Amino acid sequence: MRAWFAARNWTPFDFQREVWDAYRAGESGLIHAATGTGKTYAAWMAPILEWMEEHPEKIGKRTAAPPLRVLWITPLRALAADTEASLRAPLRELGVPWTLERRTGDTSSTVRNRQRERLPTALVTTPESVSLLLSRPDARELLGGLRMVVVDEWHELMGGKRGVQTELALARLRRWNPDLRTWGLSATLGNLDTALAALLGGRAGRLVRGAGPKPIRVDAVLPESMERFPWAGHLGLKLLPQVVAAIEEGRSALVFTNTRSQAEIWYQAILDAHPGWAGEIALHHGSLDRKVRDWVEDGLRQGGLRCVVCTSSLDLGVDFAPVDRVLQIGSPKGIARLAQRAGRSGHQPGAESRVTCVPTHAFELIEVAAARTALESGRIEPRAPRRKPLDVLAQHLVTVALGGGFRSAGLLDEVRSTWAYHDLTDAEWDWVLDFVTRGGPALRAYPEYRRVAEKDGLHVVPDAAVARRHRMSIGTITSDAEVQVQYKGGARLGTVEESFVARLRPGDRFVLAGRLLELDSVRDMTAWVRKAKGKSGAIPRWMGGRMPLSTELGAAVRDRLEEARRGVFDSPEMDAVRPILELQARWSEIPEAGDLLIERLRSREGHHLFLYPFEGRLVHEGLAALFAWRISRLRPITFTFAVNDYGIELLSPDPAPLDEALAAGLLSPAGLVDDIPASLNAVEMAKRRFREIARVAGLLFQGFPGSRKPARHLQASSGLFYEVFAQYDPDNLLLRQAHREVLEQQLESSRLGRALARLAESRVRIVGVARPSPLAFPLMVDRMREKLSSEKLADRVRRMQAQLEKAALTPRPPLPSPGEGEKETRRRRKA
Repeated sequence: MRAWFAARNWTPFDFQREVWDAYRAGESGLIHAATGTGKTYAAWMAPILEWMEEHPEKIGKRTAAPPLRVLWITPLRALAADTEASLRAPLRELGVPWTLERRTGDTSSTVRNRQRERLPTALVTTPESVSLLLSRPDARELLGGLRMVVVDEWHELMGGKRGVQTELALARLRRWNPDLRTWGLSATLGNLDTALAALLGGRAGRLVRGAGPKPIRVDAVLPESMERFPWAGHLGLKLLPQVVAAIEEGRSALVFTNTRSQAEIWYQAILDAHPGWAGEIALHHGSLDRKVRDWVEDGLRQGGLRCVVCTSSLDLGVDFAPVDRVLQIGSPKGIARLAQRAGRSGHQPGAESRVTCVPTHAFELIEVAAARTALESGRIEPRAPRRKPLDVLAQHLVTVALGGGFRSAGLLDEVRSTWAYHDLTDAEWDWVLDFVTRGGPALRAYPEYRRVAEKDGLHVVPDAAVARRHRMSIGTITSDAEVQVQYKGGARLGTVEESFVARLRPGDRFVLAGRLLELDSVRDMTAWVRKAKGKSGAIPRWMGGRMPLSTELGAAVRDRLEEARRGVFDSPEMDAVRPILELQARWSEIPEAGDLLIERLRSREGHHLFLYPFEGRLVHEGLAALFAWRISRLRPITFTFAVNDYGIELLSPDPAPLDEALAAGLLSPAGLVDDIPASLNAVEMAKRRFREIARVAGLLFQGFPGSRKPARHLQASSGLFYEVFAQYDPDNLLLRQAHREVLEQQLESSRLGRALARLAESRVRIVGVARPSPLAFPLMVDRMREKLSSEKLADRVRRMQAQLEKAALTPRPPLPSPGEGEKETRRRRKA
């Protein structure tokens, strides 16, 4: 093995040797190392070494390949292809006669048919495909001889239901093979002990850390002039010349955006600015056709593309060594995400990774400076594993019933061996078992919901139609129904969401895959299009594009603002926003890290309250509704509110009783569980969440390929289920889960509670202002955005900016010079 490494001018790292020794000793664990520093070979070489020690006489010989020994689980199909290529090289060169294949949604029918007869020695697959394997009647014979399971990018899986799906699959595999070793790989994660416990179901395991932190350089494109009244989104494309210049600096660049719509816009803008790059610039996001994405990924690997504009579809471990520049459009909104994307450049041990951030509004420069400081101090966001999602458990029970059947007591012990369900009660288990066997109290009279039957204590699926529908529906990924976009008589381009297509009429134009298209017709969930002339068209809006500020980055932003309050501007980004913050200090205040700044303003629109918790958009949505409801209980009052990542605006026709509300516990976390549902349309939000739960639990079937049901039909069906359960089965645990997920995911209620606890301990600073401060201005623009078109909004904003700039020209003294502030900042950072 050392010779194989030496042939590449490599030397095994100590952490790689530690993993090999731990594996040979029968241990499981989690490998935490920076992107591009050798995690893959740390895990992969361990079972290869084991086989070489067991079969030295077969090395380099043409012998029959061993049966399945290694299962490599990856969160992305695109990552599976690249992982397979990385794993194949040492097999070939070391003379190890293993077979290695992929099994994902993209696997051809020929390979699938071969795998039905015999699985390869090592299989690279996804959580959904593992569950499909577990649903085979011969699953135990196929998978019972496994030696090792590797879960790649565990940090990406563990925070969602796919992580729970993986935990349940691992529990089943361990039941069949108690000596199975499980190793997870992760690059950016703050709560490693929890991640290890979730991976191993609370069992003892080894945490192996990589060869040391990878050097990351974070900088930003700075505007030539800085507007003192910034608003979200207006700045980005103004920096297009600087972005093009940055791309020209290197051989190959990745330009990351936070949404697919933004990727389409920037791809077209870069191509318009530099038409000579046609054929050398490409677009990559999850709604493009698989063949298009494969072409882009191959072009990156071979160094044939100068630039790829992409989304999180290229975030994870795909090895693009030729990439030497990474640009991030807008704030990454999280420290871990910034580190992950930076790691796409310098993707090899010892190389520096560099990411250049391109702000879409001026305040994002503060986020860049804050993220750099947080990275330097090692502050990375944790990810909390999901707890007891019963829709995933219901799906798993049907899967196991298909895969040879189960006995209740034995499977309950197995399920409780996972981190997600270790405290599952007998009552919850009995409810889920009744749900899959009889449909629960409300559906007991309908035979189609009796998916599992018990015979002599063994639970199985007796109906072939039920089995087929279940296998077609395995998985926990849910989204708006997707419509294929295809040229008439030509190639497929990708997908858009049905809600977008529903607004188009034949002849309307839109942009997808960087092409201007004209809609011809929509049939059978396919939008048939032709090429259109011109340059402009509607950009599809995909769901899931909102990325809220993370807790850690929010705290780092508050720290940087406190330094600015003391006159410390020790980075290019903070120096660039200094004029804005000086004006904020003149007209209002710059909040300290332990403050809650509240601004009061009276205008022609009414009475404004601006609050600045700096906790992220999702938390602020919950706080805004909560504050409005708590104030209205003291005095009848109607609020209109707007939120962004920094603050909240509450607008009312009459002045709000703020002082009375603060005294009555406006900021108190007490009563939050009751107040949040009362302050929101929680029933309607839960109905929408219930659609996803019903799909995962098997109540809704989306249809077979080529005959998918429209999203509106699924929504209507799930709404009917919701109403029936609410009326005839009020104790239905899936209803309770829907309400809990609304709070936990849509409103981040646990984070909201922590934010309230922090605010309750904060010093409240109430400032009356004569006009909107720079912090308040973007909140007012966001509120107006809901009422005005883009053109009218831009005109209105320009008029407002002109009026405020005129007021700002009144000379006032600037913020104090740094002096002692810099010493205090150095002391705090050191501490």
